[in-house]
Amino acid sequence: QVQLVESGGGLVQAGGSLRLSCAASGGTFSTYAMGWFRQAPGKEREFVAAISWGRGYIPYADSVKGRFTISRDNAKNTVYLQMNSLKPEDTAVYYCAVGSSPVPGLRTDEYVYWGQGTQVTVSS
Repeated sequence: QVQLVESGGGLVQAGGSLRLSCAASGGTFSTYAMGWFRQAPGKEREFVAAISWGRGYIPYADSVKGRFTISRDNAKNTVYLQMNSLKPEDTAVYYCAVGSSPVPGLRTDEYVYWGQGTQVTVSS
């Protein structure tokens, strides 16, 4: 079975940094887009960042642009999210996902495999 395992979440002070990783197994995912989403308490799941299989198209949500960086290692079937200058409003459960095509989408229904999520808490 396909599995995505996220790691790297935790508690950090405002202005700090965290690096999330997501390792996919059970198949080859290098030809598909991969993305990160997050869900804060009382809110719906929202798009954070995504990256095409060839790393040529990398969209970011406006709220994280300039602070977060998504990257991928296709040989390892792994996607990363480097989060810098964290703010309390970044607090959420972060999920990685595999898209249905090589082109990144911004909607949850454009992704077919999901990780279990990892909690990121930013204190003020």
